[in-house]
Amino acid sequence: MQFFSKDLVNSALIPPTGQGMFEGAVSENFDERIDQKIFHAEIVVDSARVSVEMKAYQPIPIITNFVNEDGSDNLKETIEANYKCVKQDVQTFVKSEIERIKADPTLTHLIKE
Repeated sequence: MQFFSKDLVNSALIPPTGQGMFEGAVSENFDERIDQKIFHAEIVVDSARVSVEMKAYQPIPIITNFVNEDGSDNLKETIEANYKCVKQDVQTFVKSEIERIKADPTLTHLIKE
């Protein structure tokens, strides 16, 4: 399937649309015929329902605060420390697994030296 970004319809020919309105055209594949190729549609939003839902929204709680006692942001340092910790844990795990495999005669063939 190929996609082309070239405008096939001059944008000056498309009338201005309001909020929720959209227009367009679709193409077809030889084995997937589409009878309706040009469309004009409107998205209808139930404003009253959306308003009720928005009033019920609750703020997302702050789980972790990355601000030090002096007021500086330490997010980058925390991420870096976590990264180094995970990296060290993985290295330790790999090393212990290699030692375990070397110690097991049924598994030693898995390690090439």
